[in-house]
Amino acid sequence: MKWLRLWRRTRDALAIGSCLIAQSLLVGTAFAQQTKPNILFILADNVGYGDIGVYGGGELRGSPTPRIDQLAAEGLRLTQFLVEPSCTPSRAALMTGRYSIRSGLSLVAVAGTPFSLPAEEITMAEMLRDAGYATAMFGKWHLGAQAYSQPQNQGFDEFYGIPPGDTWDAFGMIRQGRQTKSVDIPLDKGPQIVEAKRGEPLKLVKPYTEEVRRGIDWELVDHGVDFMTRQKATGKPFFLYLPISRTHFPNLPSKRFEGASRVGQFGDSLMEGDAIVGAMLDALKELGLEDDTLVVFASDNGPDGPGASRYGTDMPDMGTTGPYRGALGDVSEGAIRTAAVIRWPQRIRARSSNAMFSVMDFFPTLARLAGGKVPGDRPIDGIDQSDLLFGENDSGRREHLLTFVGSDLVAVRWKQFRAYFVDVAAGRSGPGGATLMGGVGSSAAPMNGYPKVFNIEADPQEEHNIGEMYNWVLGPLLKAVEDYKATLVRAPNPPAANMTRF
Repeated sequence: MKWLRLWRRTRDALAIGSCLIAQSLLVGTAFAQQTKPNILFILADNVGYGDIGVYGGGELRGSPTPRIDQLAAEGLRLTQFLVEPSCTPSRAALMTGRYSIRSGLSLVAVAGTPFSLPAEEITMAEMLRDAGYATAMFGKWHLGAQAYSQPQNQGFDEFYGIPPGDTWDAFGMIRQGRQTKSVDIPLDKGPQIVEAKRGEPLKLVKPYTEEVRRGIDWELVDHGVDFMTRQKATGKPFFLYLPISRTHFPNLPSKRFEGASRVGQFGDSLMEGDAIVGAMLDALKELGLEDDTLVVFASDNGPDGPGASRYGTDMPDMGTTGPYRGALGDVSEGAIRTAAVIRWPQRIRARSSNAMFSVMDFFPTLARLAGGKVPGDRPIDGIDQSDLLFGENDSGRREHLLTFVGSDLVAVRWKQFRAYFVDVAAGRSGPGGATLMGGVGSSAAPMNGYPKVFNIEADPQEEHNIGEMYNWVLGPLLKAVEDYKATLVRAPNPPAANMTRF
């Protein structure tokens, strides 16, 4: 009898083990079949590090962000996500996986100037399309107006949004021209909402007016949901790039969100942006695509700075950089450090990470996940961080990042240390900023050959120059510069953007 009971237990254990192995194989097979995630990339505009609830803002600042907070709770929240100082440079870096100066786009593109994404650049959309993805972009491109630079000629199958060389305040030119009696532009000759299919010329849809500005993001949502619905029917993986307007000035909320916050139209706009993210997440769920879609929410740079007051708002139309110094267009930490969340259910474990992650890293990381090819004929400054996403390397693979403005290399990060090569006293950073210090460290200024160095973790406001005390950090900081310079020998940069020196 004892022998019989033992035999039955062994038989049952073997049966259970066989079932578990079979289930494991089925799960593995299912994962293998879904090797290419759909990608929804929502890029916010001028949202600061301290604006979103999970980054210390939200309800505490009178403008709750529950949908983004929930997304962060379900995904990987990056606390050291680094971009470039302003709109065009960050977007060029995102699309190419390269420093913006390599594309000649290290300044904000301005309508009427020749600065445009070069035709020979390979964008994230081109890489993903070659990997079998349907691609669409709805919103703000801001990488130049030249035909070869436009989204439908840079890898996107579909485009709808504001003119590719403009930003969200472009509609103001008509009113401004009339106010100054300098130019009177008819509505049909001013900025237009445009659209295009792959390889086609832009088609005019309607004038881009103040009224359209207020509701433009919901048009982008409608286009995005329609695109995802169509791609589900085809069974083809998709890349949907949705660069929305919130919270770029002028923050004119739609009627639904006017007065929604306690801090004026910036708060209203932030809450509207949160609702836009929620609408896209709801659509994914309703379409049954939630588990098969990698979602990224990120901001292109820090918020508009002190003194911002536009369109009759009774409060400054500005966000917050949280503990960090600086604002949009500056080169300090608050300009280049902002929010980013990455969610892929059952693939990316929900958590927070302080690993350094650059906006350029998305290109090679998404290439790895999608089976795409990273160009081998040019320097790629982005780093494949897929092992960070999947929890195989908690510290990440990036240790340094350079910052450019125009033709100048102005700063470099190595680990928690940040060095400046130019005087950044001018601007909006105010008293106590990086170049308004006295004492021993005050001699370590760019004009006498020594950069100023700050420990961002210990000194987020960059008030204490430790360049003399921590002179040993100059070695690795300057090595990052030398490594970059070495790439220019075989791949020189095009002329950098410049609007002041001729």
